[in-house]
Amino acid sequence: MNYLWLIFGLLSALFASLVAIFGKIGLKGIDTNVATAIRAVIMAAFLIIVVAFQGRLSKVGEILADKKAILFIVLSGVAGALSWLFYFLALKNGKVQQVAPIDRLSVVFAIVLAAIFLGEKVSFYTAIGVLLIAAGSIFVALG
Repeated sequence: MNYLWLIFGLLSALFASLVAIFGKIGLKGIDTNVATAIRAVIMAAFLIIVVAFQGRLSKVGEILADKKAILFIVLSGVAGALSWLFYFLALKNGKVQQVAPIDRLSVVFAIVLAAIFLGEKVSFYTAIGVLLIAAGSIFVALG
């Protein structure tokens, strides 16, 4: 079986946790929106370097030519930027142990929205898991 999805998912979770820790430390006494903008520029530069290193810069043109892909990439980018803006505002005003679990409700929202807009089926076990994630996020944040 291919377990790369699990390894990459765990690495994603690890680095997402570091966003919270580094963000909380770095936000003391500074404007969160400016900090988010600086973070976005750093991320963009880093990702351009990764794509260049992989030799995939030539694929930019074909993606830019696909109007539907660009529309949804732009929408995804705006949604991501709004997520970061609100995440950093939440971190500045709350504890990591409060903000991080509430942010992880994105899992619940993603599964519900995927069922509504993408027609993805939600199994009984997935529904139970979604309810447990929601309850767990709330319990951890309020604890």
